[in-house]
Amino acid sequence: MASSSCSCRCKIPPTIPVFVFFLLVSSSFRPVRSSGTGDLHARNQTFRPGDELQSLEIIRERLVKINKPAVKTIQSPDGDTIDCVLLHHQPAFDHPRLKGQKPLDPPERPGPGGVKTKEMGAEDFQAWSMSGETCPEGTIPIRRTTEADMLRASSVRRFGRKRPRRRVRRDSTSNGHEHAVGYVSGDQYYGAKASINVWTPRVSNQYEFSLSQMWVISGSFGDDLNTIEAGWQVSPELYGDSYPRFFTYWTTDAYQATGCYNLLCSGFVQTNNRIAIGAAISPTSSYRGGQFDITLLIWKDPKHGHWWLEFGSGTLVGYWPSFLFTRLRDHASMVQFGGEIVNSRAGGFHTSTQMGSGHFAGEGFGKASYFRNMQVVDWDNNLIPLPNLKVLADHPNCYDIQGGINRVWGNYFYYGGPGRNVKCP
Repeated sequence: MASSSCSCRCKIPPTIPVFVFFLLVSSSFRPVRSSGTGDLHARNQTFRPGDELQSLEIIRERLVKINKPAVKTIQSPDGDTIDCVLLHHQPAFDHPRLKGQKPLDPPERPGPGGVKTKEMGAEDFQAWSMSGETCPEGTIPIRRTTEADMLRASSVRRFGRKRPRRRVRRDSTSNGHEHAVGYVSGDQYYGAKASINVWTPRVSNQYEFSLSQMWVISGSFGDDLNTIEAGWQVSPELYGDSYPRFFTYWTTDAYQATGCYNLLCSGFVQTNNRIAIGAAISPTSSYRGGQFDITLLIWKDPKHGHWWLEFGSGTLVGYWPSFLFTRLRDHASMVQFGGEIVNSRAGGFHTSTQMGSGHFAGEGFGKASYFRNMQVVDWDNNLIPLPNLKVLADHPNCYDIQGGINRVWGNYFYYGGPGRNVKCP
């Protein structure tokens, strides 16, 4: 189920003083996009008619693969078209290992842990379902991909995927991606859970994004990197607007040739008919106003080994089959929580793309964005508090982070910032 923060709207901030750890290394995985919106114009000017025709043919072939036949179509007030697709027709079942199969039954959920909060219904957190329309049983809602979506992409052939880079580094200071994160490492992890405060940060140009998510990670920081990711993001390039959207991602080779966002390739198997991955989240938090968050749980089914995704308290979204992965086939070696932006330095300055609420961590509740009730899943399928949580802001004058712990929020941190300012030129 989707959650509003605390008991729908939080009014009382945590009272335990926060503390800050600034570390010197980061887990940075993604490449930077091109440097500005002018790139698209320049690229279009070089197209020849034959190139344009070939590009449109590639787009239409991809759209046929991505957009499956719908038994019902729902028009969302935010402009999205939601197709209700039969479970066994979803993109996951294009995978050779899944052809002819049907989705699995629900797994054993991790044992109790953490603080229970009042939750809204899963159908209440996305704009498309607020009219009261839902997808029938036996179908799943899929946001329809359009030609316009694909034409915005910096590479049509890699639409829905992150660009690979030649070498994945732990040092994130030069790759254009900036983070404010909390993480644990050095043990075996079988899942993670957190409540993530949702905002609508400003993104400066089409080739930048701002997101807040969980990463479940295994492998070295090279070509064998395996990750499972889920959270919310504002990505004008991917979605064509500035709404925060619920998203997922996975890769088994450091974003080179495997994996994708949401349901844009075969991989993630969705089982839920009320949640549309990639659809806009509503309501969102406001400065000094109501605060809203989404609660996500990713864990490894101890019986079959697949990685499941849960929304709220008990609403299963679906699963990533274990055969998709190499290093994550057994367990994760790191779990990371937090925010990330792309800094394209358009015009030679640091981006003014916001992270979280666009305000620094020190402003606290109702002003800064937060993660709360962070936990991991242990070898015995139990949710446990984070052991030795570390926090990192790799550009603290632009985006920072402050962590703490108390009886109500468990492990938590505030994070984010405005980007470009007098201390972040």
